[in-house]
Amino acid sequence: MAWFVAALRQHAEVAFFLTLGIGYLLGKLHFGGFSLGAVTGTLLAGVLVGQLGVKVSPEVKQCFFVLFLFSIGYRCGPQFFQGLRKDGLAQAAIAAIVASTGLVVACVVARLFGYDPGTAAGVVAGAMTESATIGTAGDAITHLAIGDAERAAMTNNIPVAFAVTYLIGVVGAAWFLAQIGPRLMGVDLARACAEYEAAMGGGGRRPPGIVSAHRAIEFRAYRVPDGSPIIGKSVKDVVPAERIFIERIRRDGAIIEADAGTVLRAGDVAAISGRREVLVAARLPEVEDAELLDVPVEQLDVFVTSSAVAGKTLAELSDGPAARGVFLRRLVRNKVALPITADLKVQRGDIATLVGRDRNLEAAIRDLGVPDRPQETTDMVFVSAGIVVGALIGIPALAFGKLELGLSLSVGVLLGGLLWGWFHSLRPMIGRIPTPTLWIFESLGLTGFVAVVGLAAGPDFVRGLQTSGISLVAAGVLTVLIPQLVGVLVGHHVFKMHPGVLLGVCAGAGTATPALAAIQEAAKSAVPTLGYGVSYAVGNVLLALWGTVIVALLA
Repeated sequence: MAWFVAALRQHAEVAFFLTLGIGYLLGKLHFGGFSLGAVTGTLLAGVLVGQLGVKVSPEVKQCFFVLFLFSIGYRCGPQFFQGLRKDGLAQAAIAAIVASTGLVVACVVARLFGYDPGTAAGVVAGAMTESATIGTAGDAITHLAIGDAERAAMTNNIPVAFAVTYLIGVVGAAWFLAQIGPRLMGVDLARACAEYEAAMGGGGRRPPGIVSAHRAIEFRAYRVPDGSPIIGKSVKDVVPAERIFIERIRRDGAIIEADAGTVLRAGDVAAISGRREVLVAARLPEVEDAELLDVPVEQLDVFVTSSAVAGKTLAELSDGPAARGVFLRRLVRNKVALPITADLKVQRGDIATLVGRDRNLEAAIRDLGVPDRPQETTDMVFVSAGIVVGALIGIPALAFGKLELGLSLSVGVLLGGLLWGWFHSLRPMIGRIPTPTLWIFESLGLTGFVAVVGLAAGPDFVRGLQTSGISLVAAGVLTVLIPQLVGVLVGHHVFKMHPGVLLGVCAGAGTATPALAAIQEAAKSAVPTLGYGVSYAVGNVLLALWGTVIVALLA
């Protein structure tokens, strides 16, 4: 054991990866329906390994953190700027109110309990479940005109407060929004969401991992019998009110490609795609014709970039000529799958999963944006430029006596990520970052940063928890519940927002993904996800900024 400890002290890189491994392992542990998650698990692992006196260069921590910040900005950029427009303005406003209330409450409880800026920053980071606040606060503390010992104490107090209040923030937001929020609004959440889905033309939600054996979209071969009313009709007039498409026809033994103007004859065998219930209602005799049905069909993710499409509903888009033979399987916004309803508006930055023949998909892609086909390379020139430009914007500061005011390097990198992500949504062929790579940047960037924080704070963690633990629980409860209470009341009484959508907005404003899952479970619906995307982007940005702001206010 002595040799092992000495090896970790002499080779900090080994201790670093040991911390990551233990942290991810702890994050997978479940306690009832709750799990720590990789961030909290890694922080606790860092504290544990840090008891051995392992020293890691602070520059390592910053490298991981700026990578994480850029990734968050890159992913949230399209939705953040969308939230500044008319369609998302109400959701962005509620997100700003919730985040700002969290900052105010954290400042008040810090004054009440006599917290230093580091502890206060840890409270707002943990209670509002925004890990980026840890880094921006630590960056701000390094620029304070104070002694090294005091600076180190403040920095080490951040993870102590974060570790205690993060658990409270996750559980508190999920409980309040899923259980108390609907009661405050006086609504039956499940019923309200079911009525909303019915009005919008959507369907219900199944538990994760459970799928229906029923296939909504079919591609089958049918014979046109003698005397059928569809004989002599063009393909587009077979069922004019429904989206069914005749792709190919076998006529006199030969296969011909069909288009909207092709006229059907008796004895034709038509390969038809469309919704199952529509095909069944047509009551045509089905036949087996493997050759006729042997057509290339692709499921493809399409990155929506067209300004002509942004803001239009799915119903409006389905009437266009480019939608012929193409069906929407899924629509993802800010990593959250949205419920498919006729009135759902498509926004720039959405990822639409389309299914159809390759030639039909190409027409749809030209209208929507660019295909997001799997690729292995990352545009690291683009990534590096975004980090450098953002950092150079954030570094300059104005000095007022001992206080320096400026964006700070970390906030500048976040801003660079937002701008680069927004630019990528306009020009998707520039700055491509594959989804798995983006996950690595976000996950490893954050956990790598937190691991170093935990290692540095290890010796002081237990002592800080003993002296401030009880008050931190109270501070965490107040900082998570009061902002969510304000958000629900303002959204319901002032903005008159649908209850399900509003609760999703509040969850996004607090960057509380577990709370969103709890709301959807209570609602028995995916409607709350409609409010999550814009508010999550705005909440991420503002709460990251609060690390710098709260240090400036309390220093």
